[in-house]
Amino acid sequence: MKVSQMWQRSSKDMTAMPPLRHRGTAKKPMWIIVLLSLVCVALMGAYVYPPRRYTACYFFASSVCTPFKDWLPTVARERTDEEIVSSVVIRDLLSMPMAVSKNPKIAFMFLTPGSLPFEKLWEKFLQGHDGRYSIYIHASHEKPVHSSSLFVGREIHSEKVVWGRISMVDAEKRLLANALEDVDNQFFVLLSDSCVPLHTFDYIYNYLMGSNVSFIDCFLDPGPHGSGRYSTEMLPEIEQRDFRKGAQWFAVTRRHALVILADNLYYNKFKLYCKPAEGRNCIADEHYLPTLFNMVDPAGIANWSVTHVDWSEGKWHPRSYRAADVTFELLKNLMSVNENFHITSDDKKVVTMTPCMWNGTKRPCYLFARKFYPEAQNNLLKLFSSYTYA
Repeated sequence: MKVSQMWQRSSKDMTAMPPLRHRGTAKKPMWIIVLLSLVCVALMGAYVYPPRRYTACYFFASSVCTPFKDWLPTVARERTDEEIVSSVVIRDLLSMPMAVSKNPKIAFMFLTPGSLPFEKLWEKFLQGHDGRYSIYIHASHEKPVHSSSLFVGREIHSEKVVWGRISMVDAEKRLLANALEDVDNQFFVLLSDSCVPLHTFDYIYNYLMGSNVSFIDCFLDPGPHGSGRYSTEMLPEIEQRDFRKGAQWFAVTRRHALVILADNLYYNKFKLYCKPAEGRNCIADEHYLPTLFNMVDPAGIANWSVTHVDWSEGKWHPRSYRAADVTFELLKNLMSVNENFHITSDDKKVVTMTPCMWNGTKRPCYLFARKFYPEAQNNLLKLFSSYTYA
């Protein structure tokens, strides 16, 4: 066969072969490369420009976002002007030396709708201790009628208070402001109209004045009545991991009283976004101070309140004591409790019992107790000397 014939035959065979699919094989990896490039760009964008709010995470699911946020590098966000001002003021308040009073006093601050039913009991408790205490009364609904001369003229300018609203915190701050005007007031105790003392004045005075912390109740409750009340509107200043819960009734040092009055940043977050009957049913007075001090001075608080309240019945309101309930045994039991009790509001109902440590020593937790009905006063007066001095 001639060479020319072989060439012609070979050319025909090649013409008969199907064309190679070069485009098809190149098309698939190109799309993969483009897709990976877009993902990388999105991740870089999230890293360089982190969102101020986490709406996307809440839109999808926390289980999806949490692992994603965990492996991303932590990026320090730029703080707002308000945050910088707040951090500077609170930092200096916590570090500056406080003026030493030659006559330190306890400020007893009563938050009440009207008259105080246990004035006679408090009078007996305070008797003989003039100059070591001050009294302030915030009566939010009606002017009190007094049964003891010690309480006459002790009312401050008061405003209406609505349960669960920020007005409750406003009343607390109003009491603190009035009490801080007296430079000798060194410890500030918030009490209700249903509170009674569990110990002698000397015992309570030494307990508070000798303490190195403030007694603010504070614990992490992951349930619907704890973290479930948190709102993402509190971002970026308050994250959900910072949100805490605690009893309203506190006893704080002068330094911490000043911090409460100085704070405006976190207070405004609760004023705007912590309200009852609005989805999460947030109660400001149960969360504001625990969250504030968990963020600014967690080591400076005891994480329990020195006012006993019995929530063991699992109702919306704590157990109340009538006259028949007030016995020597009840009062001695309350004043001898030396472990504070917390329970979560989720389905697990996790119970935490923590020893009450006073300057490193285990001591009774409670100096006061509530809620007592007015009818219990006579029994309390009869038993006061026996249960406080026993």
